Amino acid sequence: MSVYTVTHVTRVDGYGVVQTLEPNDIAVGQSVTVAGLTNSTLNGTFTVVSVESYALEEVTDSGDLVFDYDFYYPNQLIYADAGDDIARTADSGTVTYGLTCTWIDADDVIEWLGIESATANDTAFITTCVEAANAFAYRRRQAAGYFDSLSTVPGADVKLGTVLYAASQYRTRGSIDGYQSFESMSVGANTIGLGQVMQLLGTNRPQVG
Repeated sequence: MSVYTVTHVTRVDGYGVVQTLEPNDIAVGQSVTVAGLTNSTLNGTFTVVSVESYALEEVTDSGDLVFDYDFYYPNQLIYADAGDDIARTADSGTVTYGLTCTWIDADDVIEWLGIESATANDTAFITTCVEAANAFAYRRRQAAGYFDSLSTVPGADVKLGTVLYAASQYRTRGSIDGYQSFESMSVGANTIGLGQVMQLLGTNRPQVG
């Protein structure tokens, strides 16, 4: 979970805008919680519709956001928020962003590992690996320019890549030197290369160029 400090706010034609002090990695379609603002009508939980770094000027009748490119405001988050217009003003508050990706579960990894009867200890650690793999895979695809659902895996290839990463984390527990590899060009038996995972996730290169 990440918490960012708000420096400025505005509302234009039913769209709230908050600017954060720090650069953030929040993407369009993600849910954020805005809290502690003096302009309390801008507080709440919202879905980000734009991260454009210029002043929001108006919203057309067809719903298009129009920006004034003479005014550069980095780290902006824009979301639908009905209410009277608010001129851009300094404010204080927070934006909280926490993602929980659920593309795979423990059963997916247990199936891949071929464990017929997992102990409670195995299951607990596999669950930890699954949570880490889901977060890792989602962030890597987000950084590559993909806009994915947190709850629905984009495809069978991405699912397998996420499972492989979780399984590799599980198999590092108590491993000896050379048993597990995270090198992109890893070779040899009983290893899972990070390059193979990245290929399945579709993050060998950015989706958008």
